[in-house]
Amino acid sequence: QLEFITPFQLYFNPDLIFRKFQIWRLITNFLFFGPLGFSFFFNMIFLYRYCRMLEEGSFRGRTADFVFMFLFGGFLMTLFGLFASLFFLGQAFTIMLVYVWSRRNPYIRMNFFGLLNFQAPFLPWVLMGFSLLLGNSIIIDLLGIAVGHIYYFLEDVFPNQPGGKKLLLTPGFLKMVFDTPEEDPNYNPLPEDRPEHQPRDHDQNEQQHPQ
Repeated sequence: QLEFITPFQLYFNPDLIFRKFQIWRLITNFLFFGPLGFSFFFNMIFLYRYCRMLEEGSFRGRTADFVFMFLFGGFLMTLFGLFASLFFLGQAFTIMLVYVWSRRNPYIRMNFFGLLNFQAPFLPWVLMGFSLLLGNSIIIDLLGIAVGHIYYFLEDVFPNQPGGKKLLLTPGFLKMVFDTPEEDPNYNPLPEDRPEHQPRDHDQNEQQHPQ
């Protein structure tokens, strides 16, 4: 908005990425939501709201898995963007988060601007219809829904099917970086670190105020 940079420096362009090594475009295309306006604020509100509800809900205490969902979704969207001439994928990323949250909370009743009442799984489709009313292309919304469904199916549905197994395994280095390490039950602290060897407050007071 301050015109320090332009969208032309941010958009997804495979030629510039692979031939000119403008690798930043792999990330910056997710960070631009258009000029300030209703569509921009709409995306910001939904991105913040559903990202937060996922992080505090089904991903509570699983930060590495949360980050891995970001990377997995971004990777699939980027692959699709190579063939579909899409320039910015931020809105698709928002719809992906909304889709995953809605499928994990199927019984929550939603109200859209006081006009529609529906259950959570219909929310991505309602947003797509609203985007269509705003004159936007629904291809980007369909991409977000598709990627969200792939993640939801592989993470929540397929592992619970007969013969199914968990295919999306969070890499160990992400767990090492983002998750608090579990305490080793076999850890034996040094004698000086054991509680019975810690000086008591009473003893410390006597040392500080000898009689």
